[in-house]
Amino acid sequence: MKQLKIILIIIPLFLSCIEKKEFSLKLNISPVKNLIMKTTNQAVSEGFTNNKVYIYSFGGLDSTKLFSGIHQRSFRFDIEANIWEEIESLPDTLGKIANAASRINDTIYIIGGYHVFGDGSEKSSNKVHRFDIKNNQFLKDGNEIPVPIDDHVQAIWKNKLIYIVSGWSDHKNVPYVQIYDPKKNIWFPGSSVPDNKIYNSFGASGTIIGDTIYYFGGAAMDKNYPIQNYLRKGIINSNNPSEIKWSYQVVDSLISGYRMASFNKNNIPFWIGGSSDTYNYNGVAYDGSGGVNPNHRILSLINNKFNIDFNKNITMDLRGIANINDSIKYIVGGMDKNQKVTNKVYKLEWKVKESTKIKK
Repeated sequence: MKQLKIILIIIPLFLSCIEKKEFSLKLNISPVKNLIMKTTNQAVSEGFTNNKVYIYSFGGLDSTKLFSGIHQRSFRFDIEANIWEEIESLPDTLGKIANAASRINDTIYIIGGYHVFGDGSEKSSNKVHRFDIKNNQFLKDGNEIPVPIDDHVQAIWKNKLIYIVSGWSDHKNVPYVQIYDPKKNIWFPGSSVPDNKIYNSFGASGTIIGDTIYYFGGAAMDKNYPIQNYLRKGIINSNNPSEIKWSYQVVDSLISGYRMASFNKNNIPFWIGGSSDTYNYNGVAYDGSGGVNPNHRILSLINNKFNIDFNKNITMDLRGIANINDSIKYIVGGMDKNQKVTNKVYKLEWKVKESTKIKK
């Protein structure tokens, strides 16, 4: 009986000192091979074929930051081989910026953007370029966008439809929601956002999670195009995807953003990069205060609050991200400090981090 009592005493003492394992996700940001040329404000996408993973860059602005540096050149990065190569240029008459790319299965859809002319005038694009990943070539363009658009929000719903929300069209912000059905190659209208300075935006970005559209930040059509801090949400009627119920909120009055890349991870919306001031395509602020710098920021919306991380490698002037899987993304080019156009490419990888605590 004495021996039994000793064992009973030791067991509780042992249990009280058991190590408790805790797991969290840690973001690692690491450089990969540079893009062939310095480029910013271009469309970026991922692609998969023949058991290979690729990153794509379409169009953009070169390091001159002049209208003449806006180009049509396109590039593909073979991640496994660690090789960038130039591929067929965008099938348009002029180079363009502020377009966006969405991949559905084996096709990348590069939509909108704008051209800049020598006299300073601008023209929004109505083009839908379709890139065949398997055959590494452009297909015939899709049907034109009803309202030409640039600097818009572009996101995919259920791997079926591409939603174009607000944006800039030639001379003004527009409230339209334009929905593209790639399978039928048709456009149809969705419920417009309210036609006011809260919802109308250019340079905003967003994503779709389930049946909810999230888009954040951007610039309003007012004097000097002030930056916005609104988070807008659109609830899509899954039985009638043209029907959207819109609402907005200010999550944090001190947090805004312009020309960020957006994606979702673990059903959480993220916004990466961008700036805290609005600016023209050359990186100079609309309010005349001079050059704009990146905020080096990663935002995630968790429990209706913004979680903020910073990393000096995160650029601004981003129009998209290569979304390889839920744990791995790539950002390509953009503008760095002092509005320097870069050709740097970074891999973002979330890894499980294990920590040990002694349970007392």
